[in-house]
Amino acid sequence: MSLLRPLNTSFCLEQLCESNFQKLLRLIPDLATVKEAAIGLAPSQSTLYLEVLEETPYTKTIELSHCFNHNASELMAPAVIIRVYLDARLAEVLSDHARARVARVYPDPRKSHDIMNYKWRLNYFLQKWLEHCLGKHYHFTSHASSASRQHRHHQIRHHL
Repeated sequence: MSLLRPLNTSFCLEQLCESNFQKLLRLIPDLATVKEAAIGLAPSQSTLYLEVLEETPYTKTIELSHCFNHNASELMAPAVIIRVYLDARLAEVLSDHARARVARVYPDPRKSHDIMNYKWRLNYFLQKWLEHCLGKHYHFTSHASSASRQHRHHQIRHHL
């Protein structure tokens, strides 16, 4: 995770979440219309998977991950769970495969400084990963087959 710590973490976190929303839309232009899952492909790159975990009129919670194939088994990483605020045009990381949700790590809301720093690191990671994916020219399609989704669900549960 980044050692960069902005002076005004709250303001910078909001700017970062706005930037991540824009990058996410550049990576997945049809994000608002994806209902269940989508697959991102790029030449000579591992597959990107998007799964819609929850959807409300103004938010969409998604999981975005790479599928790495190692010795005939699949590893889904970094398995970033992102809440997308469609009305506010923000994308905030809730957790990833290596880091738990903020409320689990910091159950005491009085630790606002620590909470903001934790959120900053999660979202800074997303920014760098999205820039990497955009640089690799991934193209997403939301026409993932049911068999592919079932296989992926099985793999995710296996790795949890």
